[in-house]
Amino acid sequence: MISLPKDFISRIEAGPLGQTPLVASLDSESPISIRLNPRKKSLQFETEEVVSWCPDGRYLKERPSFTLDPLFHAGTYYPQEAGSMYIDAIIRSIELPENPVLLDLCAAPGGKSTLLASFLDNQGMLISNEIIRSRAYILAETLTKWGYSNTFVSNNAPSDFEKLHSYFDFILVDAPCSGEGMFRKDPNARSEWSLESAAHCAVRQADILESVWPSLKEDGYLLYSTCTFNPAENEECIAAFLEEHDAEIVSIPYFDGLTQDIKAYGYHFIPGIAKSEGFYAVLLQKRSFSGQNKRKSGRIQTVSTDEIPLKIEANFPHVYFKEEENIFASTEFCVQHYDEISNVLKWMKRGTHIAIEQRKGWQLEIELALNFSLHPDLPNIELSKLEALHYLHGDTFPLEGKQGYTLLSYEGQQIGIIKHLGNRFNNAHPKEWRIRMNIPRN
Repeated sequence: MISLPKDFISRIEAGPLGQTPLVASLDSESPISIRLNPRKKSLQFETEEVVSWCPDGRYLKERPSFTLDPLFHAGTYYPQEAGSMYIDAIIRSIELPENPVLLDLCAAPGGKSTLLASFLDNQGMLISNEIIRSRAYILAETLTKWGYSNTFVSNNAPSDFEKLHSYFDFILVDAPCSGEGMFRKDPNARSEWSLESAAHCAVRQADILESVWPSLKEDGYLLYSTCTFNPAENEECIAAFLEEHDAEIVSIPYFDGLTQDIKAYGYHFIPGIAKSEGFYAVLLQKRSFSGQNKRKSGRIQTVSTDEIPLKIEANFPHVYFKEEENIFASTEFCVQHYDEISNVLKWMKRGTHIAIEQRKGWQLEIELALNFSLHPDLPNIELSKLEALHYLHGDTFPLEGKQGYTLLSYEGQQIGIIKHLGNRFNNAHPKEWRIRMNIPRN
């Protein structure tokens, strides 16, 4: 185990957290936690201990191999640090409009975005953003597997959102930070830490808040969070922001084990006190109007159900739209908003990607299989666990069925789609999603 940085220990011991068991606890075992997808029910973890601030959160007694669990790839749950699930309690404690537009600004790998998607439950719109393109692909994969129709992924810098004045009802800024809260879970975070890097993070966080603030509506909420204990990145960052902006602190729910920050803005999750890694959260409400940009619509071409390549039953009305050779599906509300801002951001995911029109015909996309609200008129083959793992590995194997596109399921949850050739199939599972581990024989 890499030792804790001496400068970190000195700073903690000299500050208000020096009277807590934090330093000693960072060398103890980390709790293991996951969050269930309420729309993809599985009995797998139902009896495990519930995370008190998130009803869908569960603590596990031991860490399973998530990679070798087809239900993880189906999006029935997401491995997530318990402290960060506190966002669920916060967003449920405030009053938002009927169809809110949410932004998760620094969203990869996507755990907090899946939480926000479950909160919205296909109402309103969620835009999840990630500035680093490789991580934006991972974010899009995570949200695709979670299966909601109203999720969009962008690949933009925070400053790009200055073009969307007064657009969002709620913004989550889970800011890039010095990572002190991960010292127990990720020992490499210890070797990457320094006083200089922590100071640099504080400057970057202030810049991020400054960039995104104009895009928040008047009376909208901004939830700021980090996974660090550094006051300069937490309450001091917020104090400096409040001096320059018309915003006020909003009280957020308290649970046993939470530690209030020194300015009484928000709460810390301290290992050794809370059953989690380190996490910090504070909620702001905007009290001024930032103006509004002119937005043009009419760019998006909607298509009728007769123009899509197969019959699809849906749990609620969807709108289908076309961009170049691609057909997507989302809610009417989302399509209207996307039409207004489609040329403002760089998009990685637009609702649910249904199909691509090719020279030899239509290619159906895996997003169609993973959306729990859409039910294409296709055969469905239930796989054994071993078959499911081989499919997710990118393998082909004998599989009886009719020629054409076929859905694949494991324990009733869809995990993919194939083009069946009669006695075998072409495995088009996305290469970047595939399991890279060796598959056990049983």
